[in-house]
Amino acid sequence: MLVSLDESLLIDRDYWSIRNKIVLTFLDSFFEAAIPVMLKLQTSHPLDPLSAAEISVAVATVRAAGATPELRDSMRFIEVVLLEPDKHVVALADAYFFPPFQSSLLPRTKAAIPVMLKLQTSHPLDPLSAAEISVAVATVRAAGATPELRDSMRFIEVVLLEPDKHVVALADAYFFPPFQSSLLPRTKGGPIIPTKLPPRRARLVVYNKRSNETSISIVELSEVHAATRGGHHRGKVISSQVVPDVQPPMDAVEYAECEAVVKDFPPFTEAMKKRGIEDMELVMVDAWCVGYHSDADAPSRRLAKPLIFCRTESDCPMENGYARPVEGIHVLVDMQNMKVIEFEDRKLVPLPPADPLRNYTPGETRGGVDRSDVKPLQIIQLEGPSFRVNGHYIEWQKWSFRIGFTPREGLVIHSVAYVDGSRGRRPVAHRLSFVEMVVPYGDPNEPHYRKNAFDAGEDGLGKNAHSLKKGCDCLGFIKYFDAHFTNFTGGVETIENCVCLHEEDHGILWKHQDWRTGLAEVRRQVESYTIPIHIYANSDVGLVTEEKDGKIEAEVKLTGILSLGALQPGETRKYGTTIAPGLYAPVHQHFFVARMDMAVDCKPGEAFNQVVEVNVEVEKPGEKNIHNNAFYAKETLLQSELQAMRDCNPQTARHWIVRNTRTVNRTGQLTGYRLVPGSNCLPLAGPEAKFLRRAAFLNHNLWVTPYTHGEMFPWRRVPKSKSACWYVFGITHVPRLEDWPVMPVERIGFMLMPHGFFNCSPAVDVPPSACELDAKDNDVKDNSVAKPLQNGVLAKL
Repeated sequence: MLVSLDESLLIDRDYWSIRNKIVLTFLDSFFEAAIPVMLKLQTSHPLDPLSAAEISVAVATVRAAGATPELRDSMRFIEVVLLEPDKHVVALADAYFFPPFQSSLLPRTKAAIPVMLKLQTSHPLDPLSAAEISVAVATVRAAGATPELRDSMRFIEVVLLEPDKHVVALADAYFFPPFQSSLLPRTKGGPIIPTKLPPRRARLVVYNKRSNETSISIVELSEVHAATRGGHHRGKVISSQVVPDVQPPMDAVEYAECEAVVKDFPPFTEAMKKRGIEDMELVMVDAWCVGYHSDADAPSRRLAKPLIFCRTESDCPMENGYARPVEGIHVLVDMQNMKVIEFEDRKLVPLPPADPLRNYTPGETRGGVDRSDVKPLQIIQLEGPSFRVNGHYIEWQKWSFRIGFTPREGLVIHSVAYVDGSRGRRPVAHRLSFVEMVVPYGDPNEPHYRKNAFDAGEDGLGKNAHSLKKGCDCLGFIKYFDAHFTNFTGGVETIENCVCLHEEDHGILWKHQDWRTGLAEVRRQVESYTIPIHIYANSDVGLVTEEKDGKIEAEVKLTGILSLGALQPGETRKYGTTIAPGLYAPVHQHFFVARMDMAVDCKPGEAFNQVVEVNVEVEKPGEKNIHNNAFYAKETLLQSELQAMRDCNPQTARHWIVRNTRTVNRTGQLTGYRLVPGSNCLPLAGPEAKFLRRAAFLNHNLWVTPYTHGEMFPWRRVPKSKSACWYVFGITHVPRLEDWPVMPVERIGFMLMPHGFFNCSPAVDVPPSACELDAKDNDVKDNSVAKPLQNGVLAKL
């Protein structure tokens, strides 16, 4: 007896695996023949032995076909085996359904019928590969009308032009694991699925050094022999547009050229000689964007006003040169033509004396002695990590997400979702990233009032990342990801180990002890970290995104070297802290802008999220509050952009909830995720401060705006972006002596916490850790005697 097993194994609510049969959905068109447009998910190769589920179905099917109960009861099953298919079916499977995807196995025919999904080598959200960047650059350069135009091109940024959300949904449904066909919206006629994904596109920011123009080009990248020749591509310029009155971020090449030009400028060398410096190798010139303080700073010119520092020892490259700022010299550099256009030695400020505590390198190299009582700490995961990585797709316990990386933002996290038992994969966010970092200084004196760095827009968070080191930046079992960028001339540079993924023990997840029985249940908290470290001229910023028991926590680790100023003998300034003789550190603030394209329980393309503000209010005394102890949480729906410009308020425990308006939990409440602020601040500069003309988005902690595809960054007063949330958080840094010569890490951030998203704690199913109640030989004991254990009642008392 033969049994068809077409629907023997349920994959999800909509689709069944196909066994020994190919099911094609045909799309009627204007062509003479119908074109097959979709292959359903295959879970078993045609030659795989029958699974237990298939054997059970086959037996049940034959038994049910028995005419009488007596016949069915008398059945004895001797053998249930796979009926092996014809060879052409096996060839078809090996060609298009199962690796190694040998399409050459099928014979060629005159009337070839497309029956497969074309093999995709890159997910639509994967960062551009080195090959794709090279093709994009070569395509734009080749489109230049003249050799002069092509030679003057400088490539600031080459990034993936992220596709529409429906393309991402299509890729995740049918082209890339975990093959979630439920991501696509249901239609009456069923979804029409193309045989391949649209070509990937690159977005290029190109600066023309000859004309001082900035343009944005879109290049389509078509795969050519991607499966057989290592991923070759062909490029085509789709559009190119000059953007007037802007300047793109500066590049490391420009920094180096600026330093060389200033140090070779004769009036500058004379000014340094007045300060006792003859050796220009000791001089450090850091190019800072001129900002926009007056019409003279307008972006019609590419300008920089450098800060000057000077080392004391030419034979010590690791010396902290930022310990000797050079003040009183005004320099303005034309970065387009790379020449000094303004110079003035305004005030002779003596160089600070060499501070003996200025260096931070190990031991004798800094003139000190390292501690000798620090024992090594090793993190060992004998069974490996709990995460699984497939390209840029990561699964960690019940979480899944994709990571990306851009020169401007650095780390980007896409398609964040949580697998919630029978409810399946539940989206939380479509895209998360940090889009800007602003550092305004509070000293009104020259040159510090101009120190208002926009580290993402003027430099690039991603381009300032560096390679991570095992045992230093990350511990335990680590998965590293490289990042590819273009350099100024269009070459491809790779930052190896730019992002690390690892796990950390974070103490107790939850615990409870029953005092009557003395029994306790405790679970350990293990977190998954994705970490890039971004470095600037005098400071390091670590952006850490961690995901744990239903929460997503974003944490910024601030560290690095203070940007100092010089003092005249006997001088003090109230706008900073004296760090050493002749040195002071101005007060300043650090602000970060997080862009969150939330998708709580929303499939791609759905717009069922709303943002609610929650404030805890005190009940007025009266009949409802006779004991004067009542307070409650009051919710307010943010219905417009104007209403959705909000600030933190710790007095009312203010927070915000992103809710799905169509999905409820077991109590009938709408599911959501809560934005929980951490410590925060607002700009302390006056409303007329010049830098706020470019950074007025700092004036509020939360902005909620309509979603617009392609608008990724804040701009002036209202950041333009279906409820895109922009959270601005910062810290006011009043420097301490303990911050010198290098500042210990200071943490700020925020948390996304489930609020009615689950029916109970998502951490209740975490298994207990292996632990021992008896003291071990290597346990630490007081006076070498183990403490006696107390029972639960005595411990309670």
